[in-house]
Amino acid sequence: MVLLKGFVKPEDQIGMVRMCRQLGKGPGGFYRPSFKNGAKLNLWMMSLGKNWDPTLRSYGPTRPFDGAQAPTIPDAFKMIAQTTNSTASEFPQINPDIYIVNYYTNSGKLGLHQDKDESESSLTKGLPFISISIGDTAEFLFGDTGDKDQATKINLESGDVLILGGESRHFSPCNP
Repeated sequence: MVLLKGFVKPEDQIGMVRMCRQLGKGPGGFYRPSFKNGAKLNLWMMSLGKNWDPTLRSYGPTRPFDGAQAPTIPDAFKMIAQTTNSTASEFPQINPDIYIVNYYTNSGKLGLHQDKDESESSLTKGLPFISISIGDTAEFLFGDTGDKDQATKINLESGDVLILGGESRHFSPCNP
């Protein structure tokens, strides 16, 4: 795991927020996902490149509930991911084909979970996922068990980039 404090400059953060607002209002934009049991997540989500289906726990070209295609990944997002990935040279280089944008309101949160819906090959190789924080400081928990009482806590501030790859790729992150 690598934490790059303040890595994304404020002007780049503003650009990312503007792009997300624009994309989020269009087809395939922000929605509030739910699971098989009907429970809704406490966040708004938008997938870029490919859609993530929380019911099937898989990626695909369209969202099953409205048939919308995921918006194209902006070049600026690709560039930030490639720059952060090359900075953390201990992880394999990637060219991401999916971005998940989570928008949290004051009451929003994401429970302890493990991002493991990628291909078996990606998981076996320990390919990293990159988390970019923009906005308010948020408490982020992670660990190698499903017990949030045993998790490690860090504060992610606006501009921070967290990269989980290799062995840390299998940690369970949480934004309580």
